[in-house]
Amino acid sequence: MSVIVVEFTTLDGVVEDPDGSGGTAFGGWAFRHGPEAVAGDKFRLGALLDTGVLLFGRTTWELFAKLWPGRSGEFPDRLNAAAKLVASRTLHDVSAWQNSVLLQGDLAEAIAREERDVVVIGSVGIAQELARHDLVDEYRLLVFPSVAGTGRRLFGDPADFSLVSTTRVGPAILSTYRTR
Repeated sequence: MSVIVVEFTTLDGVVEDPDGSGGTAFGGWAFRHGPEAVAGDKFRLGALLDTGVLLFGRTTWELFAKLWPGRSGEFPDRLNAAAKLVASRTLHDVSAWQNSVLLQGDLAEAIAREERDVVVIGSVGIAQELARHDLVDEYRLLVFPSVAGTGRRLFGDPADFSLVSTTRVGPAILSTYRTR
């Protein structure tokens, strides 16, 4: 089992509000490069959508649950069909998006027990919590040629990673890093 964190990020490391839905002054930076820049399986999840489980925090899940169920096509169909865990202390109903289940108990303990590969999409707080428990195996960062200047970043302290690959994906670069 591996835990893979996938994030859109700016050149200066900001991961907050890539689509502008958060209403921040700097938000929307990923979508300034056109819808193709974020469409499809940019993180190369492939079979992980069929065999793994997607992990979302409440805010990201609520956003995705509004957008994705109404979409169809190769990638949306696979994303909609994928198993989903939702980590939330306030949500009680996750029926708005098929195959969603509320995560029960402590986040780190539940993920450490998980037998499937876990893909954390967005959900920066979830990713940071799992990293604090040394549970993240890989980061797949889609780095956009934008500088936000301010906003929440995925990494606070200096961290050491091994670069596995980089691939141009439209205007962005997909960089994959391993933590171990």
